[in-house]
Amino acid sequence: MTAAGRERREVVRMQAAGLFEQGIKPPEVAQRLRVSRKSAYQWYQLWRDGGVRALASRGPGGSRCRLSPRCLEKLVVYLEQGPAAHGWVEDQVWTAARVATLIGRKFHVSYSVSGATRLMHRLGFSPQVPARRVAERDERAVAVWKEATWTEVKEPGRPAEGTSASRTRQASPAGRPKHAPGAGAAAPRS
Repeated sequence: MTAAGRERREVVRMQAAGLFEQGIKPPEVAQRLRVSRKSAYQWYQLWRDGGVRALASRGPGGSRCRLSPRCLEKLVVYLEQGPAAHGWVEDQVWTAARVATLIGRKFHVSYSVSGATRLMHRLGFSPQVPARRVAERDERAVAVWKEATWTEVKEPGRPAEGTSASRTRQASPAGRPKHAPGAGAAAPRS
């Protein structure tokens, strides 16, 4: 959830608390605030047990970041140095897998690829996908191969002759082999 979404959710919870204080029941609170009844009842329970403070936000959900603020600052510096400075010379892109490896090497903390992606977004970076193209690719040779060799080795497609299939009309039992199921179900038409 975005920061704006969290703020709106907190405002709505505080409005709900005000309505509960006025004696308005959860179904009507849900209708007035355009939230689910389930949310209204959960908020009502929290409000009843702990007052308005119980409905206050506790900050963003999810697990805590496993890197300290100081380590996060160092990570930003490492990312700004580029992949080549840390041993990836093939291309100059930070993939999420590389960032997860870098975090493991520098901070001895294990991050999954998806966790590294979320962390990169939090830090203002976006993971990149490296282009899988050979550095010494000969475009003329590729074009010649496509024109000459590919047409020879390519399997032919379906024949151009007419074929049909129909889901709306069942096949006639007369056309089935005698030992097939349903072969004698109907007499052949003349």
